[in-house]
Amino acid sequence: MLAARYHAAGRPLSLDDVPVPQPGSDEVRVRVRAAGVCGTELHFTDGLYAPSRAPMTLGHEAAGTVDAVGSAVSGWAEGDRVAVYYYLFCGSCRWCLRGRQNLCLAPRGVLAFAADGAFAEQLVVPAHCLVRLPESVSFEAAAPLCCAGTTAVHALAEAAVGPGEVVVVLGTGGVGLAVVQEARRRGASVVAVSRDPGRRAAALTAGAVAAIPPEDAADAVARLSGGQGADAVVELAGVSATLELATGLLGRRGRLVLVGYSADQLTVSPLSLVVSEQRVLASVGSTLAELETAVALAVAGSLTPPVADVLPLSSVNEALDRLRAGDVAGRLVLLP
Repeated sequence: MLAARYHAAGRPLSLDDVPVPQPGSDEVRVRVRAAGVCGTELHFTDGLYAPSRAPMTLGHEAAGTVDAVGSAVSGWAEGDRVAVYYYLFCGSCRWCLRGRQNLCLAPRGVLAFAADGAFAEQLVVPAHCLVRLPESVSFEAAAPLCCAGTTAVHALAEAAVGPGEVVVVLGTGGVGLAVVQEARRRGASVVAVSRDPGRRAAALTAGAVAAIPPEDAADAVARLSGGQGADAVVELAGVSATLELATGLLGRRGRLVLVGYSADQLTVSPLSLVVSEQRVLASVGSTLAELETAVALAVAGSLTPPVADVLPLSSVNEALDRLRAGDVAGRLVLLP
């Protein structure tokens, strides 16, 4: 089968012919019908960090159909439509038992990080990592739900965003646009911040009440909040400039939610945080239940991460170049 594989940082992904994977007794093989392209792929190819081994098939947003089931698997059959949860969790550690599979202590792997991922015609995962996908949600729409959509659901749940709050979204790529949609669904007023006019326009379509460049963010938040500052800032870039901007936008009891990351550092004043009872939270991935939630929201039409373009798997490096250039308003989706 064809797979887009990481071999080393600084090199394009290689389109390799690899053996079709065989499911173990408790595993399922999925015929990948659509795979979303996340900024994480750029972290690999640009050398911010590396997969656990090379070569590695990248991609962690997958939707498709069940292709084969292991001997001990029940409840799944060939042809079932599925969305794939990319943390291959153990199911028995303290965090899995608490429903926090994204913090699993003994995962079999994480797609693209430590297990071959979705940029392939087929992949194998434990059966408990599948979520049923109704016919009303296309594969192309479902793939971005598996990371972009679920990351938004998880981050805003961690921040306990509620009606009437002012939420700032710093970064309006695929995840950022999903955060805008989910914050609006929760009843918040959303200010989206981006330097790119196309991404600002997409944020307004997604439900932001204002979409502005970074230099206008402070004034926009002050107007919307009556001078009180933001209740939550979701930071998706993880670079010094946006981290500094984020801390300056917070109001009393404001929550800074860190989702994006780079090699840059966050510097904060403990005095400022303490006096205003502000909080810094980190949010990684999502739980299995939140993928189920994201799919249900998609069925209801409440969460639909915009798909900017659909490309064949053979165009994976073109997709990464477009993402690196920063001119993609939404998610790029590959069809293996």
